[in-house]
Amino acid sequence: MLEVKTLAGYKLQSLDGEIGKVREFYFDDRYWTIRYLVADTGSWLTDRQVLISPYAMVGVSRAEQHIMVDLTKKQIESSPSLSSDEPISKQFETYYYGYYGYPTYWASPYMWGAYPYIQTDRELWNKSILNEKAWDPYLRSTHEVTGYHIQATDGAIGHVEDFILEEETWAIRYLVIDTRNWWPGKKILISPQWIDRVSWNESKVFVNLSGETIKQSPEYQEDVPLTRDDETRLHGHYHRPGYWEAVAKELAS
Repeated sequence: MLEVKTLAGYKLQSLDGEIGKVREFYFDDRYWTIRYLVADTGSWLTDRQVLISPYAMVGVSRAEQHIMVDLTKKQIESSPSLSSDEPISKQFETYYYGYYGYPTYWASPYMWGAYPYIQTDRELWNKSILNEKAWDPYLRSTHEVTGYHIQATDGAIGHVEDFILEEETWAIRYLVIDTRNWWPGKKILISPQWIDRVSWNESKVFVNLSGETIKQSPEYQEDVPLTRDDETRLHGHYHRPGYWEAVAKELAS
C-alpha cells in the first residue's frame, strides 16, 4: 500500500534521467482509481500539466524515494499538451491514450477497461476496444479532495487527511480520516465502497455509517504497515466484504 502524502515529492526517474517530482494525482469518481500522476517538472515544460499514466509507472522505491517511469524525456515532451489551468477532458484523454497506445480504461465495465487490473501485456492492448458498456470518467484531484468533511448518518466526524493506494491496481482503497477536530479522536480508514455520495460543491463525503460505529473502528497508525489482517479486521467491524473478494471473482471470471 502507498500513501499519497508520502509519495508527494518523490522523484520521477524516466528511461533517460530525472524528469521532476510527484505533485499530486487525478482519480476518477466512479472507481476511485488513480488515472494520472501530475509531475512538477521545475523549469522544464513549465507551461503545461505533465501527466503520467499508471501504465508507465513501473516501480516505486521507498528507500530511494522515487518512481520509475517507462518513458523517455522525448516521449513526454512530445506528448499531448494540456495547459496547467485546463481541466482534463474526455477528448484530451482519448488523444493522450492514443499517443501512448494505452488501452482506454473507460472502454469496459472493469476498473482498467477490459481488465480489473493494469494489463501489462502489450499484445493484449489492441483487444481492449470500446463497447456498449463504456462510461464517461470525471477526474478529481487528490489535492482538491484532501480536507473534505466526512458526514456520518448523524453528523460530521472528521475530514479527509490522505489516501491509501494499492500499487498493483493504483486503486484508492482507503481514505484516511482525521477525527481530532470532532472528538478526542484518532485517524481511521473509510473505503470508497462505503461512500453513499459526494457533494463536490459542498466539499463533503457522505457515508451510510453512524458516528458511533466509526468512532469504535480500528485506529489507523501511519507508522505501522497496513496488513491484510488489519484490513480484514476493519471490514469485519463494518460488516462489509473485503474488496479483494470482488477482485478474486473478477479474476476468476
